[in-house]
Amino acid sequence: MSILQHSTTSIHHSFKRFSKLVHLSEILRASNVKKSKGIKVTTLLEWLLNAILNRYSIFRADESQFFTKRTVRNCLNNSRTNWQKLVQLLAINLITYVEHFTDPRRRQALIVDDSLFKREFSKNTELLARVFDHDKQAYFKGFRALTLGWSDGNTFLPVNFALMSSSKKSNQLGIFKHFDKRSLAYQRRAQAQRKMNNVALELIDSSLKNGIKAKYVLFDSWYSSPHMFSQLLNRGLFGIGMLKKTKKVYFRYRNRQMDVKTLYENLCRTKWSTKEKYLYSSMVTFEVDGREMPVKLVFVTNRGNKNNYLVLATTKTSLRPDQIIQMYGRRWQIESYFKVAKQYLQFDKTQIQSYDGLCGHLSIVALSYDILALSQRENIDERTLGDIFYDYERSLPDIDISDALSWLIQTINGLVKNSCMNSSILDSIFDEFIKALPNRLIRLLSNAS
Repeated sequence: MSILQHSTTSIHHSFKRFSKLVHLSEILRASNVKKSKGIKVTTLLEWLLNAILNRYSIFRADESQFFTKRTVRNCLNNSRTNWQKLVQLLAINLITYVEHFTDPRRRQALIVDDSLFKREFSKNTELLARVFDHDKQAYFKGFRALTLGWSDGNTFLPVNFALMSSSKKSNQLGIFKHFDKRSLAYQRRAQAQRKMNNVALELIDSSLKNGIKAKYVLFDSWYSSPHMFSQLLNRGLFGIGMLKKTKKVYFRYRNRQMDVKTLYENLCRTKWSTKEKYLYSSMVTFEVDGREMPVKLVFVTNRGNKNNYLVLATTKTSLRPDQIIQMYGRRWQIESYFKVAKQYLQFDKTQIQSYDGLCGHLSIVALSYDILALSQRENIDERTLGDIFYDYERSLPDIDISDALSWLIQTINGLVKNSCMNSSILDSIFDEFIKALPNRLIRLLSNAS
């Protein structure tokens, strides 16, 4: 996605095909995105998409001959529009399309994360707050863009979002407009001032209610807590997250109460040898609301430094440590989404000051990314070209390279036995091939055989 098409004609054709595929007109009506008269809403959205992909704000973009920029701003600022529902319905339709050429054995997962939405030079933005940036360990003026995404290991799609202000009155800087408490506008603003972990669960509940299928939820250490793992289990979901290396959270290991750091020190003092893909793996028990919850921990080396380790945790205790590491690796896809959105899709580069308008802007960013994600999947996946590829290009489940090499060698040996080829020549070729492999793969092949 590093190279975006800037041709107006190309954007027009991509948007038209995307609109037909996801039934955009029906989604817009269901989300209450409408105009009483004048130009169609789809025309406004196409103009916004064209401006975003050309890295223009509304104020810098070229004027349209059919409507004014004020018309676009009024559409985004409409407090009755359910922008979160728009993003969710787009994701549901795209997931349904992608599932047609995705192996059913692939594990589908939801991914939760947030990113800083800066408004450093703003004064009159609604619900503006001082928010904490985890990366720079400092406070900035703006919001936290909480995002829920879906992944099948190949394609990532934004499913829902919430533009979070601050729950502390001392950090709230912007004005708060008053609406009827029964209205969507009030509920959206009230959600922005609740705790982020609770709102993340609300986004997950909404996605499950609307039919999104996933059994795993991936998140970083900011959302990892025994309470979060327990709440996900109550919803029939398995959490996979990174634990904080803190002495404030305790669990039971072999009938002893300890924290993550103490457990790691104890494991280091044992004679257990570390594995190639991870250091140690242990089963522990958390106590949440008077109930015991078994959790599998995996200690992983951070950038090759044994003393600098990471701790992954999951309530799906039947997963092997390498599977836990592989699943958690998918969480990086949401980081790629934020990077693309900030560098190419004007994520936080807008002059809109209304909170409703900012939510509308984020939904258009998500729509733009959906189009790019769909284009990328269709360009790299031959099964999207037609029924022939769909029938014959079956997707494979996730397997290790050692298993793939073992299968290749066994298959070729089977073909040789059924032919007149000299097997001794083939054996010598295989011997030379195996000698040329890295030592790690040779050990894996010997274990697999």
